[in-house]
Amino acid sequence: MRRRVVVIGAGIAGLASAGLLAKEGFDVTVLEQNALIGGRAGILERDGFRFDTGPSWYLMPEVFEHFFELMGTSTAEQVDLRLLDSGYRVFPEPEASGPSRAVTVPHGTERVRALFEELEPGSGPALDAYLASARQTLELAYRYFLYNPFTRLSTLAAPEVMRHAPRLLRVLTTSLDRYVAGTFHNPVLRQLLGYPSVFLGTEPRRAPAMYHLMSALDLDGGVEYPRGGFHELMHCFAKLSQQAGARIELNARVESILTTPGTRPSVRAVRWVDPEGAVHVEQADVVVSAADLHHTETSLLPARLRSYPQRWWDRRTSGPGAVIALLGVRGELAQLPHHSLFFARDWRTNFDAIFGRQPRIPSPASSYVCRVSASDDSMAPAGHENLFLLIPVPAQEAIGRGGPDGTGARQVEQAADAAIDMVSHWAQIPDLRQRIIVRHTIGPADFSSQFNSWHAGMLGPAHTLRQSAFLRARNASRKVDNLYYAGASALPGVGLPMCLISAEIVLKLIRGDHSAGPVPREARPGHRLAPARGRA
Repeated sequence: MRRRVVVIGAGIAGLASAGLLAKEGFDVTVLEQNALIGGRAGILERDGFRFDTGPSWYLMPEVFEHFFELMGTSTAEQVDLRLLDSGYRVFPEPEASGPSRAVTVPHGTERVRALFEELEPGSGPALDAYLASARQTLELAYRYFLYNPFTRLSTLAAPEVMRHAPRLLRVLTTSLDRYVAGTFHNPVLRQLLGYPSVFLGTEPRRAPAMYHLMSALDLDGGVEYPRGGFHELMHCFAKLSQQAGARIELNARVESILTTPGTRPSVRAVRWVDPEGAVHVEQADVVVSAADLHHTETSLLPARLRSYPQRWWDRRTSGPGAVIALLGVRGELAQLPHHSLFFARDWRTNFDAIFGRQPRIPSPASSYVCRVSASDDSMAPAGHENLFLLIPVPAQEAIGRGGPDGTGARQVEQAADAAIDMVSHWAQIPDLRQRIIVRHTIGPADFSSQFNSWHAGMLGPAHTLRQSAFLRARNASRKVDNLYYAGASALPGVGLPMCLISAEIVLKLIRGDHSAGPVPREARPGHRLAPARGRA
């Protein structure tokens, strides 16, 4: 009989794990507590608008291409990608009552270099060096860190890693904020280079400078968009997993992971409940939890079998929470490209409000705006625009839930109103509020109720130094055999590409492959080579 695998959660990590393991020959069942696949990459449809409710940046295309190759296909066969030019626009906080002096970040390294020279004369050579370092760091990350399960310390002793050790040590022990400030002086350029840390669940003063590699993704590689949106991308992963033989069960709320008796237990089943309240027991030889790791460890396992008990989480830092406003707007919004970043001038105070000891919703709040209808007319009715506003806030469930047409919690709706007014003023769209015909908000408490999110965070544990690389939660239980973890809470971290990689790390661990890099194409599921144990 084929070994049975139960995957908990049908977000990208769960769907990718299901696909890889089904292709490997396992009998795979996916249990998803919600009525839709996709996890945080969800969708809301109203009055002809289709709103992605989660991720909206398509970065690290090499990771997607590699996964598709492992599944026997390609990005070109699965996804209609469109290159964005411009990549995005930055709206700094304006002086007094005037408009923002917006800065458009173009596609192409030479054009980006020209922009830096315009904002800070003489900064071109510094940018060249910065991006060269970012590219080199990203390449090392791909080969030795991102796909590494960190089960063999010897994988970090590769000659190339040792050769770059002094520089790696410097970017690990220096904050991104200090690293950028030591090279560039223009405040907008500093913010532009520091803000990617927010997508990693932290802020520039707390993120290791190692993450300057993110600039090689957008400034160097460019920004793409999958037509149909990111929830449509989730359907692609679901289709591939089902074609490989996986079964997806929706509205299946997992209550517990059942184990064998003894001093070294192994998984034996998963207990779940359907919408009618009937209890089911799904037998399993392997369990992959792609649910929030805190929920898995503290709610689905008994105390004695927790590798990461509550006291471990009490010493960890959550990424930010979020208020999201989904807006259907009448008429064109040419002032906004596909991606826009709105930066408060005093963003240290902004970040202190989110991550400090006295958390509060910032005012003004540096925010992200996606006008997806600029690139995809399928996301809004003709003559209308689709806007996604993301306001990072403290990870506090007490901020409340969102809802349709202003019915969310008071703090959620106030944060959305403030962001709408900020966009209206800074981007010179004076009648924006009057043109909104569809409005739906999402608050931190929604992340708790829908995704069992630790601290109501929108992303997962922050990528601080103490929570990066081998210091992050691993992908296999230390207390229960054949129990594995995928998704943003575990290695390698937050974001769609990282979640894809976490699924591949699980595949490697099940195979007994402790190597540092990606699975070679010729060793894709169903076409295995002998694992290169301990290879760097």
